[in-house]
Amino acid sequence: MENEPTAELIRAQLRRLRLKAELSQEEFGKLVHFSNSQVSAVELGQRPLDRFFLKRADEVLGTGGLLTSLLKLAERDGQPSWFRPWLEAERQAQQLRCYQPSLIPGLLQTENYARAMIHTDDMLAAEEGDRRLAVRLDRQSVLTRPDPPKFIAVIEEAVLRRADESFRGLMSQQVAHLIDTSGLPHVAVHVIPSDVSLHIGLTGPFTLARGGDGGWIGYLENQLGGTVIDNDESVAILLSRWESVRSEALSRRQSIELMKEVIGSWN
Repeated sequence: MENEPTAELIRAQLRRLRLKAELSQEEFGKLVHFSNSQVSAVELGQRPLDRFFLKRADEVLGTGGLLTSLLKLAERDGQPSWFRPWLEAERQAQQLRCYQPSLIPGLLQTENYARAMIHTDDMLAAEEGDRRLAVRLDRQSVLTRPDPPKFIAVIEEAVLRRADESFRGLMSQQVAHLIDTSGLPHVAVHVIPSDVSLHIGLTGPFTLARGGDGGWIGYLENQLGGTVIDNDESVAILLSRWESVRSEALSRRQSIELMKEVIGSWN
């Protein structure tokens, strides 16, 4: 859920701006395409903050994106304590290196792939799943900002081919997105072909971020969360393992050709 103090601030700002515009809840609701009761429920905290609602509110009230910016802040502050240091490192990174043996990396996931992956957790309430999806998609803005980091991802060919017939439409869209993203000058996706059997990367995924000071930190994912790695010895091990997995992968051009072949095999 949202960070409550920030959520309360959003609701207070929404009400203040609506009253300043001399709009009743009913008048405002018509402008944002929500009912009077829905506007009231949002302002009173009886309805979760909604990204679409706040986007429309920003447009109607001429806030310059204030309310949606505050929502992003609330979502960030609502992240588990173990994840916040990594989010900050990811935002400030000049270079990101990611190895993922079993999934498409989060920064490269399409909305449909991310949604399907998040909702594999049958213990997750629909509302929390939607919140996690919004946060994941928002994180991807790091790659489209004016001064983006250099992002290099290494994935396994098996990740691309994990698609039964019901999943192929979604995966075709996802692999096409990888190909398009690989065309950006600051993004490279490298594929380890399936004829490479055992290598050190198969022990688990990891990501490395280099900050403005040239220093690196790492991040390890697991079933229950993740761990930020910042001691020099452990970071040095991850950097060495990165070189190992990167050396097993195809070149950027060869990887794109393989991804095109994967999509072609489904058509």
